[in-house]
Amino acid sequence: MDNAQDDTWELTEDGCHVSLTRDHLDAVQIMNRVRSPEAGAIVLFAGTTRDSFAGKPVKELTYTAYNKRALRTMLSICVDLRAKHGLKGVAVTHRLGTVPIAEESILIAVSAPHRQAAWRAGEEALELCKERVEVWKREEFHGEEGVWRANRDGAKGERIDEGAR
Repeated sequence: MDNAQDDTWELTEDGCHVSLTRDHLDAVQIMNRVRSPEAGAIVLFAGTTRDSFAGKPVKELTYTAYNKRALRTMLSICVDLRAKHGLKGVAVTHRLGTVPIAEESILIAVSAPHRQAAWRAGEEALELCKERVEVWKREEFHGEEGVWRANRDGAKGERIDEGAR
């Protein structure tokens, strides 16, 4: 879980940049992280908070993470995808804290010489982040108590004990 002792917010390695923030996400800034004169394509994915889940009206989402662990996992995903797809750059940023309806919680940008590799890598980056990155979300519903979930589509999450960090 993010706290004052977990003050690592970004990592960069060999054309890959990952970050966590409590601020609004900036699509232009993340695209600039992957720009290259060798790239003919930049693909940007923006994940936003929708207003419902399983027929229930969502008020907002709240995200929390183990910063250092989440950043290491994100960076590992990016490095692997860069090599696998011949990418020029990969950048992932995830917002923590409260994310209101229609605002972005994650941005993923990839650049590649050709669009096909960028498209494939962008989708794969999202799926791997949702599957592996140590980020949890609390869905706050109108009129009922919220629920913590893994940052996967519909999967209930289990928080890791503080000692397992």
